[in-house]
Amino acid sequence: MQYHHVNYEALRAFCVKVFQGYGFNEEQSGQISDVLLAADLSGIESHGIQRLIRYHKEITSGMVKLEAKPEIVFETPLSAVIEGNDCMGQILGVQAMQLAIDKAKKSGFGMVTVRNSNHYGIAGYYTKMAAEQGLIGMSMTNTEAIMVPTFGKQAMLGTNPIAFAMPADPVNFSFDAATTVVPRGKLEVYVKRGNGLPIGWALDENGKPCSDADRVLKNIVGKNGGGIVPLGGDTEPLGGHKGYGYGMLCEIFCSIFSGGLTSNHTHI
Repeated sequence: MQYHHVNYEALRAFCVKVFQGYGFNEEQSGQISDVLLAADLSGIESHGIQRLIRYHKEITSGMVKLEAKPEIVFETPLSAVIEGNDCMGQILGVQAMQLAIDKAKKSGFGMVTVRNSNHYGIAGYYTKMAAEQGLIGMSMTNTEAIMVPTFGKQAMLGTNPIAFAMPADPVNFSFDAATTVVPRGKLEVYVKRGNGLPIGWALDENGKPCSDADRVLKNIVGKNGGGIVPLGGDTEPLGGHKGYGYGMLCEIFCSIFSGGLTSNHTHI
């Protein structure tokens, strides 16, 4: 594997210009770009600027609504629900976390859920927002169904990442991980490189182990069966049922609490 150094400021300026070209304003374009570049700087290639291709398809197809106006549809001193109206995920993620931070600073705790959003990048970006302001932060999201439940063969849950961050010395503690063995973006990276998947990552449409990344991705998109296995694998001996359980917890917090869609009904 060969890497090349790219100047950060030049790359950020490029990304900002790309999103401005779609119609986002300068602040919005900066927010989206910062989340993508934070992923690359953290070594999370699956969620970095390689996502530009996916975002291009989602924006031009109308999945992401450029004119979307997010609105708070329920609010208390400690909580809120934001209706995203199909806005860009990073914009909603920043808005929701900052609202939660403001509530926590005023009342000691803040919890904000979002529905009808789009792909929001790495969950850890938003928890770091809280840690940098002296708070403990948690962020999670459900996604399009790619996880095959333990002993199953049809994807029902998403990547469903869970992230946590807190202030610490000498550096803040930060944890961000999918509840699947790997995220969907990792399969996309393997397809681009022409690499086969390690056995134990994914299942084919018949529920059998599969090393063909392109086949797994096409099955996920076509909802033909198969997908990525839960953290711990597709059986009980190594704790696959635990990864499935963590994915369910994330699902409940994100879809049920917000009044939004469950993973098997989403398309992001």
